[in-house]
Parts: sequence; C-alpha cells; structure tokens
Amino acid sequence: MADILKDIQKDLPRNVVSSANFEGANIVLYTDSPNFFSEAESQIKEIVNKIKKRVELRADPKLLETQEKTEKIIRETIPEEAEITAILFDAQRSIVVIESKKPGLVIGRDGSLLREIKQKTFWIPIVQRSPAIDSKITENIRAVLYENNNQRKKFLNDIGKKIYAEWNPEKIEEWVRVTFLGGGRQVGRSCILLSTPQTKILLDCGIDPASSRNEDKFPYLDVAEFKLEEVDAIILSHAHLDHSGLLPYLFKMGYSGPVYMTAPTRDISSLLALDFIGVAYKQAEKPLFSSTDIKEMVKHTICLNFNEVTDIAPDVRITLYNSGHALGGGMIHLNIGNGLHNLLYTGDFKFGKTRLLNPANTIFPRLETAIIEATYGSKDDVLPTREEAEKALVDSIKNVIERGGKVLIPELGLGRAQETMLILDDAMKKDLLPKVPIYIDGMIWDINAIHTAYPDFLNSAIRQQVFQGENPFVSDIFKRVGSAQERKLVFEGGPCIVLATSGMLMGGASVEYFREFAPNKDNAVVFVCYQGSGSLGRQVQEGLKETRMTYEGVEESVKINLEVVTLKGFSAHAGRNELLAFINRCNPKPKRIIINHGEVSKCLDLASTLYKLTHSETNTPRNLETIRMR
Repeated sequence: MADILKDIQKDLPRNVVSSANFEGANIVLYTDSPNFFSEAESQIKEIVNKIKKRVELRADPKLLETQEKTEKIIRETIPEEAEITAILFDAQRSIVVIESKKPGLVIGRDGSLLREIKQKTFWIPIVQRSPAIDSKITENIRAVLYENNNQRKKFLNDIGKKIYAEWNPEKIEEWVRVTFLGGGRQVGRSCILLSTPQTKILLDCGIDPASSRNEDKFPYLDVAEFKLEEVDAIILSHAHLDHSGLLPYLFKMGYSGPVYMTAPTRDISSLLALDFIGVAYKQAEKPLFSSTDIKEMVKHTICLNFNEVTDIAPDVRITLYNSGHALGGGMIHLNIGNGLHNLLYTGDFKFGKTRLLNPANTIFPRLETAIIEATYGSKDDVLPTREEAEKALVDSIKNVIERGGKVLIPELGLGRAQETMLILDDAMKKDLLPKVPIYIDGMIWDINAIHTAYPDFLNSAIRQQVFQGENPFVSDIFKRVGSAQERKLVFEGGPCIVLATSGMLMGGASVEYFREFAPNKDNAVVFVCYQGSGSLGRQVQEGLKETRMTYEGVEESVKINLEVVTLKGFSAHAGRNELLAFINRCNPKPKRIIINHGEVSKCLDLASTLYKLTHSETNTPRNLETIRMR
C-alpha cells in the first residue's frame, strides 16, 4: 500500500497524470490532458475494481476555466427553478460547490447537467442542499471548508499517507483494548480510547453538563496511557455536549489529526460549541476554548455518510450506521486488524421509530464486541408507547393552558425539540390543543435549519416533506424569541408554550423562563428528556421547593410552586425493552457486551439481564478501567 499512488499510474497512459494525492482514504489523480479528463471514466473504474479503493480524476488547475466564467456557465446551464443560493469554489481541489434549494434540478436527468458543467469548465461540480431556513452556522462552515488555501488539501493528503503506511501484522503481536476515560457507570463526559499496537483512536470526547465540579465534568485526559500527540483519529458519534463538548479544547491543546463524523453532526456540534462559549460568558466564566478552536475543529473534520466504509488507519476501517438518536447520529462500527476484531460502539441510540428518524440499524457485516448505553437500562425503565406519551403531553399542556398558565418545556436543541414541535403542531391542527403561541428560544431554530439542510438523514415522511418544499418546522404557531426584550413580552403575556434550551436547566434560555414561571402555581414545567444527576432539572423532578438563582448579577431566592410533570416516553434514548430488543435483533450477535453511559444501578441491572438472556460476556467498566477485547 505504501506505493499505491505509483502503482496506479503504471496502469494509465504515460504523462497524463500531473499529480496524485490522498484525500483521507480516497485517492485523487489530477490531469492536465483535456482528452484524458473527458475519456478516462472506464479506465478509472478498472483501477477502482482492482484496488478496491475510491479513486477520482480531476482537472489540473491549469485546465480550469476562470471562476467568473464558470459561475456564468453554471447559471446559464441550471434552470432558475433550481433556486441556486450560492456557488463556492475550492480552487486547490478543482471543486465547485453549487448550493440549491432544489438539488435534483441542478443534477439533471441521470446527472446530465453536472456532466455538461464538468465538460465545459473542467471543474468537478458538487451539489449541496440549501437549508429551507437560513442557517448562518452551515453557511459559515461551508465557507471555512472551501476558503482559498492549501491547508485542507495538505491535511487530507497527510492523513492519507498515514492510512496507507506500511503495516505488517505478521511482525507484531496483535491486540485490541478500550480504556474508559469517561461515561463509565455514569451519564456524561463520554470518552473511550481504543488502542492497538499501531493505532490510537478516541471515541467521543464530551463533558458532563450536569456536574458543577470540574474534576467530575471532564474526561480523564491526564492519565499515563493518554497522550494527545499519539492520537491518530477521533470519531464523534453525535453532537450532544456529553459526547462532543470537549472536542474544540483538544484542538486548543494541539491536536491536529482528523475527526470523523457525519455532516449534520459537524454543523450541530459547532453550533453547540459556540453556544457553550456564550453560556460561559453569561455565567461570568472564562470559556474553555474560543471560536478559533471551533474553526480548527471544522477544518479537520472528515464527513461520512451512513453505510460508507472507509479506512482511517492502516489497521482500522470505519462504517457509521444510523443510531436513531439525533440528526446525523451514528453508531460506530470498527473493523480492526483486517478482520481481527469487529467492534460496535452505539453511542446513544433509539430502537424505535420517531417522528423524525428511523430506528437504529441492527445488521452489521461482522460483530464480536458491542459497547452499548444504559441510560434507561433498569427494570423500572420500561417506557410507555409513543402514542401514550404524546397523549399525556397534550393533556398536561391543555390543563395548564385552560387554567391560564404558561408551560415551559426545557429541551435538548438537537432532535428532542424538533420532535416536540411536530407533535404540538399536529395537535393544534387536530384541535386537540388550544391555539396559543409556541415560543422557540435558544439554538433550537438554528438546529431546525440544519435539519432541513440534510433531509437524507431524516425518516421518509419528513424527508418527503422537505423535498416537496413543505418545511415541517415552519408554522404560524411557532414564534422565534431572539432577544431579552422579546423574552420579556413572553413573561408578561398570556398562556403560552415555551420550548427553550438547555434541557437540564443548566444554563441557557430555559433557566430564565424557569426563574420567571416557577413562583406561579398555574404554570408548569414539563420534562421530556433525561435529567442528569445533580442538574437543576433533576432536583426539581425530585421535589425541590426553593433554589438560589442569579439574575442580572444578583443572587436571589426563587420559590418553586409551579406544577412539575415528567414524561418518560419521549426520550431519544432506547428504553429498557428497546435495549433488550436491539441486542436480540443484532445480526450477527455480539460475543461480548460492554455497558456504559448509565447510572451505576442501571448498568449493573442491564448487564445482569443481558448475561442471563444471551449468555454473552458482559462488562460494566468504571472510568479508567481497560478491557482487552482481543
């Protein structure tokens, strides 16, 4: 593999390849021959079939039409109905990105329009969907990725060199270990170090949003076996802060390698990281990292689609599968050592269809070990059906509205809030709820926009709505709140429903609404997502009647008289029965099951049950414990 670029060129005519580069695990050939560029498709296919790697042919920069003329050709070729919103040039890689509200009209029948643009300009056209709602974060991320410099091209080429480095398993003893740096017998700060003799990979790197003590908030990154400079790759399962929150900090501390994730996860994790900085400033704390560190993270992302297989190290191959938990959330399947061992790290997952997403995938090519969550792993965590949960939500809200109160639903901005919006919109259309305003505060609106930019990651019903130009997240009943003045109008107004982040009442807009709503017994707070141990949300659930809160720099006592409603059936996590059903449906069945991401009793309970049902080896590691899998 070390000379793969030279070997490929031996199978092609002489002097047609001006340069050959890696883009991660992919191989890109550049040609300065117009004829070869136009006629080489069959030869490139033969090479792909021979080496079983992705190979792409692009035009040498000297062949490229000017950007001004290329943009003119694109706009003349693509019908106006496609609604092009932006044209971005990645000049170093000979790529032009066309953003459109109707990508199908840009592509043309069987790709005819893209072929025409390619033939006329020599640029490789890539089509991306414009968000149905304007999204500054997606706009800025795409600008960062395609800005005019060679840094990203060099970065991707360097990654490829590492992936194709010489590796001979016959010369070393092969082994595979995982060390739990966070998330062991707890919910929060998920972080796992996977080690082989050749490679070190970090699976997630989150914080514990519910913890007030720094020593409990972050993963154990100061232990002897973890050295940031030795990490070859990071893989992010999804964007929630307990899995992604510390990622920009690693770049601040000098990490310069790749981070693998889906495109929605990249956009949303960046948005949450920016919000994390904003919350720190509001609480008069110094942020852990800056927007510059987030930008570095974005520059080092390599985005994958579900079911796409790619090498990330000489001895590790990755495939991401739908987790059903959040937009772009992926279960991580790792083929280690060319078939030596196959590991599935589920991250957070949902094994049940929701209004937004399909259930988690259960079919894998090979599987020996599964690391699964236990957020709702105990015998008491049998969740009601979605129909029962939706009825309970609607009934609870109706009671509050009819007595003249306000309802606060603290939300996780990603996924959970969008589910609630769809439920409430449907209930009001069916006259099951009074038509009161639904106020959306925090980053929920921006995450709505990201959902509409990546409909391929949604279930078929919502995807079809987006394709047909029917935005499921826009309705007259939804009112966006974006300033303190607008928030004040909500406080002073009549009955309403408020969806606000954060979901655990640990910073963000939801805390401000809670402070205002809490003293009035006519109001209610409805918890529809998991409340971490130690969070204000968990304390309120458990009967807290008074708390100290800071408002405009002054600490004050707040009486908690409002109604407290907890509804379990809405969790984006798998409930007890779903966890058991997932393992039962896994094909093939794992020989070992490692349980994390759950409180101690829930991890132990789930492990005991799975052992009795499957006779598989089960482990419930504490933080800092290492398990040898092979």
